[in-house]
Amino acid sequence: MKFYTFGKNVVKLVLSPIYRVRTIGKENFPKEGGVLICSNHINNLDPPIVGITCPRDIHFMAKEELFHAPVLKEILPRVNVFPVKRGMSDREALRKGLSLLKEGEVLGLFPEGTRSKSGELGEGLGGAGFFALRSNAQVVPCAIIGPYKAFGQLRVVYGKPIDFTEHRENKISADEATKIIMEEIRVLISASK
Repeated sequence: MKFYTFGKNVVKLVLSPIYRVRTIGKENFPKEGGVLICSNHINNLDPPIVGITCPRDIHFMAKEELFHAPVLKEILPRVNVFPVKRGMSDREALRKGLSLLKEGEVLGLFPEGTRSKSGELGEGLGGAGFFALRSNAQVVPCAIIGPYKAFGQLRVVYGKPIDFTEHRENKISADEATKIIMEEIRVLISASK
């Protein structure tokens, strides 16, 4: 068993009962091909929560600083996490993300770039739009809903893939593409209230 699968099973065993994690819309998730998952970001546990609810293995970007921590620098690469320099255009991370999508892998992003302190959906950064436009990946909006309260209920909702074919042809900007994605996430959050 590869380390990712082992890690996913352990995390699922720990987090699922504590937060009573419920997955909605798993049937919307493409079974093959490159997929870009874009989710809201309300807690540090969001990446593992998306990871355990997603039907396929996910690759995540994480801030470079985490790769300097003694234990994390060993574990993160083994669970498909790669570094990104925040606050600047990190060409290497962008290339790595595009390459994964072109190889038919799943890339998970939190377009807001950082956690929302209020829990409200913030503005998305252009990176999500960049990946949506520059790859032929299917873009799946995702919403994490509910407080991270022990024995509360946390819902992870996967929406239907957003069709970016026309947007790619019309050569819209990365920021405009991100706005489309954020609106779909907003719709998922509103529909679940």
